[in-house]
Amino acid sequence: MKTIDELLAEGVAGKRVFVRADLNVPLDGTTITDDGRIRAVVPTVKALADAGARVVVASHLGRPKGVPDPAFSLAPAAARLGELLGADVAFATDTVGDSATATVAGLADGQVAVIENLRFNAGETSKDDAERGAFADRLAALADVYVGDGFGAVHRKHASVFDLPARLPHAAGYLIATEVGVLKKLTDDVQRPYVVALGGSKVSDKLGVIDHLLEKADRILVGGGMVFTFLKAQGHEVGTSLLQEDQIPVVQEYLARAKKRGVEFVLPVDVLVSAEFPDMKTKAPAHPEAVAADAIPAGQMGLDIGPETRKLYASKLADAGTVFWNGPMGVFEHPDYAEGTRAVAQALVDSPAFTVVGGGDSAAAVRILGFDEKAFGHISTGGGASLEYLEGKTLPGLAALED
Repeated sequence: MKTIDELLAEGVAGKRVFVRADLNVPLDGTTITDDGRIRAVVPTVKALADAGARVVVASHLGRPKGVPDPAFSLAPAAARLGELLGADVAFATDTVGDSATATVAGLADGQVAVIENLRFNAGETSKDDAERGAFADRLAALADVYVGDGFGAVHRKHASVFDLPARLPHAAGYLIATEVGVLKKLTDDVQRPYVVALGGSKVSDKLGVIDHLLEKADRILVGGGMVFTFLKAQGHEVGTSLLQEDQIPVVQEYLARAKKRGVEFVLPVDVLVSAEFPDMKTKAPAHPEAVAADAIPAGQMGLDIGPETRKLYASKLADAGTVFWNGPMGVFEHPDYAEGTRAVAQALVDSPAFTVVGGGDSAAAVRILGFDEKAFGHISTGGGASLEYLEGKTLPGLAALED
């Protein structure tokens, strides 16, 4: 895989360089609530611009249905990128139309433009190779060189991720190089004990990575909404908590495999419960109650790990050599259910281990709860991509960057 440093050594002055970034940031209207993914691509964009390239940045945002939708415009992300670069960033109001063509043509050496949301064109995500390829052809007309740096999208076989690199000389940006290097430390060069903390809402989202990590990890801690399927699989009642009953047989098989292989599977000993889901707009006090994890009352739902579990999980992380954390421990966006996620994050900060925070929700939680990002070994920009890499899958966007 060619690196951006090799590309820069060859010279990019005057060349149009298409940077496939991941600017898929959370928005409240037009206000960016977490700019981590934009900041992550700045080193690549700045290095290219400083070397005299005419940089064309492209990304998706959200899930528009292949047509323009103002709610998913990249205009706020383009403005924030300009602020971070300390330079004007031009913005094209389409992807491959008149605005994109004119905007790119108007770039001088060292200038940067962002084109509109790639998913406003149905060809970006099409499963039809010809339709996807036709869109990639039009994108290729905007550039001379391709740099892949949108790690959060490399697990997608999309036009700008998979098809476009085949049409242009290509290299991996700094972010992708960093992400791949970190993930190799979680697969090929693991310092033990290797502890994995998994959270999030649905166990089905994590089945593949659990299956793979049962062969790699020494200890797996489970929290979030997915934990209630595990508790139910052990025969416990879970009240009105989130439950995926169809996954119970799979979870039971995983628990049996873990026991057989000597992998320590750690579940909560207590949880915070409430009769109703908290008001996420007003953040009104929810007054949760801590109950034993095997004694959740009928009519109550679990929304975070409890205080005893926080202590337990901190102790299980304290002696780790490597930690991978993906998914919050509870509804961290509400202050009454943030302490489980905070406890895991603090345990990672306190640990001498190599610590990796993977996944958009986990990364957002770290920032929202006020932690210094530099206190962690690495905060990944790609949740799904990280998980699929750890599952041992071939990621289309990485394969496309191989020479």
